[in-house]
Amino acid sequence: MELLPAIRKSIITFALLPALLYAGIPPTLQSDASQRMTKDIMDRVYITPKRIVTKYAGCKNNLIKDEHYLLERGNGQSEMNRKKCCIMTSTETEKASLLLDFGSELHGGLKLVMGSSSRREPSLVRIRFGESVGEANSTTSNSEWKVGFSTDDHAKRDIIMEIPRDGMIEIGNTGFRFVRLDLLQNNATISLKEISAILRYRDIPYLGSFECNDQRLNKIWITGAYTVHLNMQEFLWDGIKRDRVVWLGDMHPELMTISRVFGYNEVIPNSLDLACKQFPLPNWMNGMSAYSLWYLINQYEWYHQTGDIDFLKKHSDYISGLIHLINEKVDDAGNETLAPARFLDWPSSGNKAGVEAGYRALIVWAMQDAHQLSLKLGNTSDAQLCLDIINRMKKKILPHNNLKQAASLMAIAGLMDPQQACDEVVSVGGGKGFSTFYGYYMLEALAKAGEYEKAIDIINTFWGAMLDLGATTFWEDFNLDWIPNAAPIDEPVPAGKKDIHGDFGAYCYPGFRHSLCHGWSSGPTTWLSDHVLGVKIVDVERKQISIEPHLGKLEWAKGTYPTPWGVIEVSHEKKADGKIATKVKLPKGVKQI
Repeated sequence: MELLPAIRKSIITFALLPALLYAGIPPTLQSDASQRMTKDIMDRVYITPKRIVTKYAGCKNNLIKDEHYLLERGNGQSEMNRKKCCIMTSTETEKASLLLDFGSELHGGLKLVMGSSSRREPSLVRIRFGESVGEANSTTSNSEWKVGFSTDDHAKRDIIMEIPRDGMIEIGNTGFRFVRLDLLQNNATISLKEISAILRYRDIPYLGSFECNDQRLNKIWITGAYTVHLNMQEFLWDGIKRDRVVWLGDMHPELMTISRVFGYNEVIPNSLDLACKQFPLPNWMNGMSAYSLWYLINQYEWYHQTGDIDFLKKHSDYISGLIHLINEKVDDAGNETLAPARFLDWPSSGNKAGVEAGYRALIVWAMQDAHQLSLKLGNTSDAQLCLDIINRMKKKILPHNNLKQAASLMAIAGLMDPQQACDEVVSVGGGKGFSTFYGYYMLEALAKAGEYEKAIDIINTFWGAMLDLGATTFWEDFNLDWIPNAAPIDEPVPAGKKDIHGDFGAYCYPGFRHSLCHGWSSGPTTWLSDHVLGVKIVDVERKQISIEPHLGKLEWAKGTYPTPWGVIEVSHEKKADGKIATKVKLPKGVKQI
């Protein structure tokens, strides 16, 4: 299927790199060195600090001068006149330090433009990156993960380094919003002309959009989109500070968001290709059977949104092999032995019975999608095998054990009536018991039950609370029980208050190890586009879409939705009689059914 030309034009695929790589390369490098080059597909921009959060200028307040110059936009060039510089000084007993806020979560590093120092030798400094003020001030503990400490085992965030007297130096590659700089030597003075964050990102258009009369929902939608955008590196990561690899389960909410915001992007097929190379059958994706199930769900959703049959055919053998592997591990009575370890998401880990029920529902969902994939590939025997597995699994349906994750998956897979799932557990307590990853599937269960107003209220309460606490991207995990007496991430924690970042977290994310930019948390972005705007691709092959808005208490909503044939524009307005007036602009050849 031919993709929208404007989308294709904005993409540099790996397949095009050989032709583009050497354009403009100096002739002296084009013969030998060019054969060892890899083009950086990411873009870079430099960002000036938005504010100075704190400074330590000594007991006499004279160790730092003219720090306001660091808030002015620079040109990246060191100058001999040494004017308009921030001066930082240390003595025998006191060391100057600055804590800077760049305004929003970023992925990249730091650029220092120097304006001389009192030493002819390089000066020693400590640079700490933080997703929160608390993390930028924290101590690192890599040998033991614990509350109150940070780690840099995935991306170095606590760095002691020498900086030059003049010129420029760049350092760091991590996720951060805040940077703290400390002088470490006695009796030293440095002049800083500029400190800039280096944002490393994909320069791609936001083709999808969402706007309504609730500004909080608008901010939630764009925050989810930005969270995933930062994780769209060479491959699709789940977090820019930690776990910077392709995780197939974490990838599903990100794939959903990417297709609603950016449309087609090669980061998805490239990541699926990489996963198959890294985990050839009979290995499980990421060493986890659940994530091989998510691989099948990802493949179905990507085809459903793009119609890329060539990519699907490329994975035909892997899909078929995985179906047969799963079939071997499900007996006639519905007992399955895929793997001894079960995983849905971290917050559900303590409810073993609920996880077991949810895991079985995930198998059924994956086999339903694999059935459709097999039909698209013309593999009728595999399609029938998927139905056989589903029928066997349905012989043994386990109770959800009051686990919202499990009940949601059971509703999605058709193993439980959605209204019953919501009444018994998903809706109970509102956002209590929601999680950032599986929260999306809880919202989907609410939609299946027709509980759109409740879902919108929970989006506002749960994801909105992170915004209230200073978030500019959504987090790896969040719990409404953390909120009482907690300070936000963008200020030093007052005495007697809890640090929302450093004092909470569990499992693999205690304390500051907790990622504050995790793509799996972007579910509301997809949900608002799918259910409030109401746009859905029904049949990608026939260019059929449906539009069924659910405004709840909203007065109006409008936005755009990318498809393989162009961008759909839609607006909805609630009239006095409660009916919704809709205006739609469709790309040529697209049919609304």
